[in-house]
Amino acid sequence: MNSILISSAKLLLPQHPQDGEIVDILIENGKISNITAPSDPGGEMVHIIDGSGCIVSAGFFDLHANFGEPGLETKEDIVTGTSAAAAGGYTGVAIFPNTNPPLHSRSEVALVVNAAKGNIVDVHPVGAVSKNREGKELAEMYDMQSVGAVAFSDGNHAVQQAGLMSRALLYGKGIGALVISFAEDESVAGGNQMNEGEMSTFLGMKGKPNLAESLMVSRDLFLADYNESPIHFTCISTAESVELIQKAKERGVAVTCDVAAHNLIFSDEDVQGFDSNYKTNPPLRTKKDIAALVEGLKDGTIDAVVSQHTPHEIEFKNVEFQIAKAGMIGLQTTLPLMVKAGFGAEEIVEKLSVAPRLILGQRMPSLLEGSDANLVLFSMTEKWILDGKSNKSKSANSPLWSQELTGKVKAVIHHGLLVENK
Repeated sequence: MNSILISSAKLLLPQHPQDGEIVDILIENGKISNITAPSDPGGEMVHIIDGSGCIVSAGFFDLHANFGEPGLETKEDIVTGTSAAAAGGYTGVAIFPNTNPPLHSRSEVALVVNAAKGNIVDVHPVGAVSKNREGKELAEMYDMQSVGAVAFSDGNHAVQQAGLMSRALLYGKGIGALVISFAEDESVAGGNQMNEGEMSTFLGMKGKPNLAESLMVSRDLFLADYNESPIHFTCISTAESVELIQKAKERGVAVTCDVAAHNLIFSDEDVQGFDSNYKTNPPLRTKKDIAALVEGLKDGTIDAVVSQHTPHEIEFKNVEFQIAKAGMIGLQTTLPLMVKAGFGAEEIVEKLSVAPRLILGQRMPSLLEGSDANLVLFSMTEKWILDGKSNKSKSANSPLWSQELTGKVKAVIHHGLLVENK
């Protein structure tokens, strides 16, 4: 498909000369050839996408998604993962090393990079900080960076040894690499199943206290400050973490952070029905924590929103809550959850398109005439249902299954390829 016309859409992109205007965007051979006021397309042989009432912006970029490849392809492979990402409005995803084997050496990172070539969605591997994600010995970070690793993290295994984390930050600083911290002190979290609070007491379940997260946030902020290194916290979930990061930013620490979209909507009260799709890590917190997270996004303390897309086969979810795996699919539901949380289109563009690329130092699509088309078209008001027909993931572990959602991605265009959600 050589020519595509997006008609009558509102362009939202900070610094763009036509930011906030209703425009027609003509794309020819993968490049934006013309941006004009809405007009009759006439007899041109183009594929027309009606953007009336919709927003067009740079494609979304996810800082935290999990695919299964290599080793766990029954959960999600690169083909199905990128299909879900495109359906959710993403043209770039950073995938975490929670695989088997983990992305902890040059060969695994190169495998992912090569397998994802030619896709509408750019796949950016996040290499492991430690070998086998065991938290004992630094992995070969420079080797992984040389073949495409964009950052380093031990994924959902928080680095427990402060000395190892300090060395990772120092080494990352030396090679210009960002270290991403998943903040959980396992000795305090205790492997428990949900948030510690009134609801866990009511349900008779052992809980993870907010302290398990805030202790690790505090430790890693001290380490980043000591080493004068940048650090990024992924999936923060507590009011205490927001406060700690806000104060660190005020002190001049080079810290950024993100929050998972589901932690902006769901709370520990949703666990009452023991639906294992509500089991996540970090766990769903209290409504007080949710309010702090939303406020943190609005005042700039929290930089970005992530999907934390974590697919699982049915045998890992359709079991008792206590033994179920943590996580839910989220690439296609991040936009609806942000709409439900009360964020406007400008805030969504900032937290899903702009900030994630700035954090990783990725090139920002300009959406200027003559540039490569890398964009998303989405509606803030259109409704759709997540079900077997609309779901593009290999897995179906979502508490939003069969529910009507508000906020729909209409199309993404990247690398001369088009994906539309009918």
